[in-house]
This record gives sequence, C-alpha cells and structure tokens, in this order.
Amino acid sequence: MRLVTHGDSAPSSVNRYLLPHEQQVIMVRRHPAVLLRPVAEVFGGLIIAGLLSKFFGDKGGGTALVVVWWLWLLLLIRFVWKVAEWSVDYFVVTSKRMLLTTGLITRKVAMMPLGKVTDMSFQRSLLGRMLGYGEFILESAGQDQALSNVEYIPYPETLYLEVCQMLFPGKDDGDD
Repeated sequence: MRLVTHGDSAPSSVNRYLLPHEQQVIMVRRHPAVLLRPVAEVFGGLIIAGLLSKFFGDKGGGTALVVVWWLWLLLLIRFVWKVAEWSVDYFVVTSKRMLLTTGLITRKVAMMPLGKVTDMSFQRSLLGRMLGYGEFILESAGQDQALSNVEYIPYPETLYLEVCQMLFPGKDDGDD
C-alpha cells in the first residue's frame, strides 16, 4: 500500500525541500486532532463570553462587554492561525529520508536520513486510539537528530509498516 501514489505530488511548501533524485513515498498531514485544544478554547471562550455578557448586560457594563468580546475574538483569531499552520504541516518520507515541515511564517524543516534510523517505534494514547492518531519515536546511533518525535500522525500502524518496509526491505522488494 502506498500512501502517496506516483501521480500525486507534494505541495510547493514541501516540494522545495525534496532533492531531484528522491522519490516521494509517503506524505501525510498531521491528524486534525492537533486542533482539539484550540477548538475547545474557542468554544469554552464563547460560553464564558456569553455568560459574562449576560452578567454585564444586566448591570449595564458596556465597556466590559466590549472587552469580553474582543478577548473572544483574539481566541478566534488564534484558532484560525492554528488551522492555517496545520494546513501547511506535512510528514514526508522519501526514498532517502524523513522530513517534517512545520510553520506558516517561520518555516522549520526537520530531517533524518533513513540510513541513520536505528530504532523506530510508535505509541498511541487512549484518545489517539479512539481518533486514529499516534506518535512516532525515531532514534539514531548515539546522535541527537532534528527529527526524533512526530506527534499526531494519522493511521500510525500503516505508516509504521510502510516505513519499516523501507528501512528493512525484503529480498524481492528491489523490483518496484
């Protein structure tokens, strides 16, 4: 199973970091569960703003109402920012390396060559099992790497098996 078909291409935000001789094998966005906290903050803030509006509205506090709703608007703007950041974050595995690209304005690209990976595991919390995401933990021989943990990976079992197949190819896998 391939998570990216040969006809698919990486978005330009990722493609600029791929080398000409690399073949893109896997490309996924982080699981939308990364947005659970910002969603909860916006809805919690909306409930609190509504309750405070009722409280201050009964007492005639016009200035306090404006402040409450401006604070909620800031929470909403922060949520929109988080969604925009999520939309450009990708985990990419090529024939040579793994990349994690993050950031909307300040771009960060973490990379680990496949040949340097000495141990790879994944873990899933209870919420991760229910929603379908996990975390990859990558290790290399006694070195700190830019890419060691990748959180909120969708369908981690499938990705784990796919990456393990690349790290430890079978005898008849060279004919792809």
